[in-house]
Amino acid sequence: MKHKELFNTVVLAWGWRRALIAFVAGALSALAMAPFSFWPILFVTFPILVWLIDGAGASRWGGIGASAVTGWCFGFGYFIAGLYWIGFAFLVDAPTFGWLLPFAVIGLPAYLAIFTSFGVALARVLWTRGALRILALGVTMTAAEWLRGHVLTGFPWNAFGYALAAPLPLAQSAAVLGLWGLTFIAVVVFASPATLTDDRAETERPWLPLMLGIVVLAGLGAWGMLRLSRTPTQLVDKVHLRIMQPNLQQDVRFNYAAKHDVMNRYLSLSDRATSENPLGVKDVTLLIWPESAFPFFLTREADALAEIAQLLSHGTVLITGAVRVAEPVNPVDPAVYNSIYVLDHAGSLVALYDKVHLVPFGEYLPLQHLLERLGLQALTKQHGGFVAGDLRKPMAIPGAPAALPLICYEIIFPGSVVTPGQRPGWIVNVTNDGWFGISTGPYQHFQQARIRAIEEGLPLVRAANTGISAVVDPLGRIVNSLPLGAEGVIDSPLPHAIRAPLYARVGNAPAAMMTVIALIIVLRRRFRPNA
Repeated sequence: MKHKELFNTVVLAWGWRRALIAFVAGALSALAMAPFSFWPILFVTFPILVWLIDGAGASRWGGIGASAVTGWCFGFGYFIAGLYWIGFAFLVDAPTFGWLLPFAVIGLPAYLAIFTSFGVALARVLWTRGALRILALGVTMTAAEWLRGHVLTGFPWNAFGYALAAPLPLAQSAAVLGLWGLTFIAVVVFASPATLTDDRAETERPWLPLMLGIVVLAGLGAWGMLRLSRTPTQLVDKVHLRIMQPNLQQDVRFNYAAKHDVMNRYLSLSDRATSENPLGVKDVTLLIWPESAFPFFLTREADALAEIAQLLSHGTVLITGAVRVAEPVNPVDPAVYNSIYVLDHAGSLVALYDKVHLVPFGEYLPLQHLLERLGLQALTKQHGGFVAGDLRKPMAIPGAPAALPLICYEIIFPGSVVTPGQRPGWIVNVTNDGWFGISTGPYQHFQQARIRAIEEGLPLVRAANTGISAVVDPLGRIVNSLPLGAEGVIDSPLPHAIRAPLYARVGNAPAAMMTVIALIIVLRRRFRPNA
């Protein structure tokens, strides 16, 4: 089918056919995300979205209502295909949570699609003839994606800008524009083929937007390749990392009876000899274990602390995730935190971080007391939910630069991971993606973590229970890694941080400026006579 015939089919579709086309286009768009990273698919799906908005103009109220429905269907397909793996978490304890699986797998995409609906409806308000309607879509979808990343604590997972994250040269643009700047560019560039079907009586050069889009991608890629070639990975002297990836089944991590098996596995894996390090843990500066590593409160188990102290040699420090009870303990309503401990060779606490950005429904329930009275509980089964930490700041690490601690999905929030004026030497991200099995979720999580490293110009050290564990340099290059579903250890040096890139210094200002300029151009055309 030629592109003109496809255009006519899409524009003239109505009713359930229009909804189905939007849903399928959205679902196919998820292929642009990890692990597939087939971003060229967006050169097909985004033009279809543009044509659907074109066709909506034949309906009432200027097509705003029809565009809102179209945008919701597109978003619903996109989030269903991209976030299906969330349902795996409800199967860890299927007798307790299995009945909630359909609500999570359908309900969350249905909610997130509201933002896509808003972006598409607002685009229709600004819609014009010709290439500037592509610019209008870029402005409104960027605004909608930004809102999705902030409203109700935010969930910017699989923002459209991540389509430009897989080719590492293209991903370098995050150091200047950040995720929201990449999102604007992605929407405009990938939607540009829609103008190929424009009436030549109104658009003299309908191929020009696509050509400009290709030039933009080529320019960003060339700049990224130059940046990569001119910035080699430099290493911190006398810092030797070892990341332990135990690949524990998720149900084991909540079973106190498995305490000794878990500890034995951690200790034996951590002291394993490798080709890079035949001495095992004795030659390690920093040993790193994943999030919520223990099925018990670590500081209340003296024997576990003694085993850790026996494992660590003088000069070796353990960084580990752990759940902790705040002291002094309130027997009526104890405060429980998802934390990171830093322990020295004597088993003494050197530094502590409490997770600030908790996961709704995973670590706490909105309207906690009400929902608990109705019989609901968070996936972690912690009565009352976890308590959020007060602030995020670098931790002092003996024998290494200060580290920025981030637990699990705290790392997916662009522009909010590093506190201004407190730039660390590296990011340590402990996580437990074991909730989601062997699915696309952990790949997407790792992709987003790499973009944070590029945005901030900081190396990333990531310890995941089931993977993907990795050491990543400040330009997103993987120094060493363990794949999803593997058991083992990573031995690696610690990459040096680079000078703070533009995004780390000024945040979203370049992306905001670019979007505002585009909006002004669109508004001038939109409210000009005969627009």
